[in-house]
This record gives sequence, C-alpha cells and structure tokens, in this order.
Amino acid sequence: MQNVNYIKHLKGVFIQFSKDNRLNPTHISLYIALFQIWNSNRFLEEFYINREEVMRFSKIGSKSTYHKCIKELSHWKYIVYFPSHNPYKGSKIKMFKFETSNEQALVSINKHIQTSKNNKNTSKLDQPKNEKEVIHFFEKENWPIIEAQKFYNHYQGIGWKVGGKTKIVNWQATAKNWMIKAEEIMSSRAQSREKNKETQNSISQNMDNLKTSKNKNYNEPL
Repeated sequence: MQNVNYIKHLKGVFIQFSKDNRLNPTHISLYIALFQIWNSNRFLEEFYINREEVMRFSKIGSKSTYHKCIKELSHWKYIVYFPSHNPYKGSKIKMFKFETSNEQALVSINKHIQTSKNNKNTSKLDQPKNEKEVIHFFEKENWPIIEAQKFYNHYQGIGWKVGGKTKIVNWQATAKNWMIKAEEIMSSRAQSREKNKETQNSISQNMDNLKTSKNKNYNEPL
C-alpha cells in the first residue's frame, strides 16, 4: 500500500494534463475512473480492473476506444497497463504518483514529453524506410504489390499516424490490420455479387414463367 495524498495527487496530475496536448477528454475520464478504483483498493501498488466497470465509470461506450485510450495512457507514462487475455482474470494496473509536493513524481512524464518535442526523428522509428520495404513485407505475406503501394501511400500521406493523430507504434502490425480489413472488404463484395446474381436469376425465372404462347386456347381451364 502506498501513502498517497488524494488532493495533492489530483492537483499534480491535472497540472500535467494541462501541459499535455496529446490528451483528449476520454483519456482524462478514463484516468479518473482508474484513480477512483485505485482509491477503492487503498492505493495498492498494483491492482486488477474489470473492463466493463471501468467503461461504466468513465462513460466510454466503445471497446475499441477504451483499449486505444488505456494503451496510450500507458505509453505516455501516466499508468502501467498489463493486459490480461484470460476472461476470468482482469487486467493489472500500476499508477504513478503525481503529488505536487514531490518534484520527482513528475520527472518521468516530463522527460518523455520533452524528448518527444525536441527529437524530430522519433517518428522515423515507427515507419518503414521506404516503399520497397513495405512491398517486401507484403510479398512475404503473399499479398500483391498494388496493395502494398496503397498502404504505403495512405500512411505516407497522413504522416504515419492512426486517424492522423496517434503515432503508429508498429507499422508491420498496422499493415497486417490493413490486410485483414482488405480481406473483409473483398469477402463482403463477393457476397454482394453472389446475392445480386441470385436475385437476377430469380427475376429471370419469374419472367420465363410469365411467358405464354400466342396460340393459347383460352377455352381451356387454367
């Protein structure tokens, strides 16, 4: 159990929030939810969380938004997130102290932000060297060159950031997600074409059933 001053910690972390332009309201809402659960656990050094409970506290309705924000809070050194792949065991969280009376509490995150601002070459670590490297990666995954070029041109155009905001941590993983989405699109189009074909065949069959002979004898019963 850690000795945490509730008021000093919140004051310190809100000062940090005001300096960090990467954050949006969802990040802050999620952090406050985690802080409240930490408080309920008597400020243990590490504690377990339930995703549904955290989403309810933070008013986050989307699982993808939740996972994105909690990973970013961890990457930006507000928390340490240990995800669990066991459905019967929650993920583990470690919180950092942000008390204003202790200058060392903010050293880690301040250093991280300052490094990001001063180091202009940091983003190069999270992107391929050139288009050839992307093509080679796609060929290894048995994907056509044209798809590699589309992937490279798309992310090159938005600065290798997801949604134009969040820096890509692993461009190979992003490329594999691109492939998965491309497969889903192709599958959806194939199903649509098959459905249209079945509809056309049904219409054609109905039209054939409506055809009658010009010499039909209308005295005959139907």
